[in-house]
Parts: sequence; C-alpha cells; structure tokens
Amino acid sequence: MTITEEDLIEPLRKVVEYSPPRRFLETVDMIVNVKGVDLSDPSQRIDKEVVLPHGRGKPVNVCVIAEGEMAREAEEAGATVINREKLEELAENVREAKKIARRHEFFYAQVDLMPDVGRVLGPVLGPRGKMAKPVPPNADIRALIERAHRTARVRMRDQPVIHTVIGARNMEPEQLAENAMAVLREITSELEKSWAQIDSVYVKTTMGPAERVY
Repeated sequence: MTITEEDLIEPLRKVVEYSPPRRFLETVDMIVNVKGVDLSDPSQRIDKEVVLPHGRGKPVNVCVIAEGEMAREAEEAGATVINREKLEELAENVREAKKIARRHEFFYAQVDLMPDVGRVLGPVLGPRGKMAKPVPPNADIRALIERAHRTARVRMRDQPVIHTVIGARNMEPEQLAENAMAVLREITSELEKSWAQIDSVYVKTTMGPAERVY
C-alpha cells in the first residue's frame, strides 16, 4: 500500500486547525517509522536532504564559514558568518561551538577553510549530521542559502525512525501534503522494498498532538 497526497490532506488539516494557538509559528513535522532495516549497517541508515516544493514556510538558520566576497554575500543573504579568526577562537571555546551547532541547521564552508573547519567544528557537527559542505570559489553562495530555506533534512539515527519538517502551520494543507509526499518518495526510494517497509506515518505541529496518516 502507498500513501497519496489525498491521504495526507485531512490529517494535516486536523493538526493545523485543532492544535492550540501558540505565541510562535510552529513547524509541521512528519514522523515516519520504518521496518526491516539493519541499523548496524551504515548503508541502510537514511541520511538525505529533500528540497520541499513549497519550502519550509519559515526561515532556517544557516552558517557560512568564509572570508572576503563569499562572507559578504552570505551575510547579505541572512546567514551567520564565521571568518578564520572567529573559527580559531571557537577552537578554544567548545561550549560556544556546540551552541552554534545547535542553533544552525545547515553549514557551508569556503573550500580552502575546510581543513580548519574539520579540525575545529568537526567534533560538534559530525555527530549531529551537520558537517559543513565545501563551497568552491565560483559557487553562488546566495543560491545555496536560498536552497537551504527550502530543504528538509531526512535522517535516521539510532532508531528506525525519521522525524523531519514538512512546512509551517500557516501553510495550506495541500502544500504541506505535497511537501510530505516529496519526503516520502525520497525515503521509499532508499528502501529495498519501498513502501512495504513503511510501518507508520504521523504528522504533528511542534507542540501539538500527532495524527496518524498510515
């Protein structure tokens, strides 16, 4: 059995309409329980990024480690910028490095700074699955940052469960359903038996109750 966008719309409508109002814009999340995977085999652990058709609905924190023109463009695009000097300061301040790792979803680094990024931030970014992506000098850092604002991280850790964002509460259920399907298609494409390995699917707002889809 597979899930369609139509299957998702009503559960999404319920979680958006019936969850109590909050003082902040909640995200809408999807929880996918997978069966028949051997997590001791790294190749069976799903770790992907999915560009959502309708975006995340709210900004995401992006950190760029760079200098010069790339740093300037990244800052103008709304990213947090760490230069070489700040990076070396973080080498002596693990607490601050961990705080930066927690607060940011995506990391990009000027390619010639990657060895230093690996040395200083690797120990805090690696375990979180957030290791910085190298950016060559001719790359459009603005485009990468804009893409990050439309991207969901789909990652399986120590349990056969994927918990990911599919949008924000102010989005239409139909938009959320399209985003959810993009994520589900990516997940099932990584599974040997595709949809047969999907055990259950739930949707919820950040602080609201979960609604079962499948």
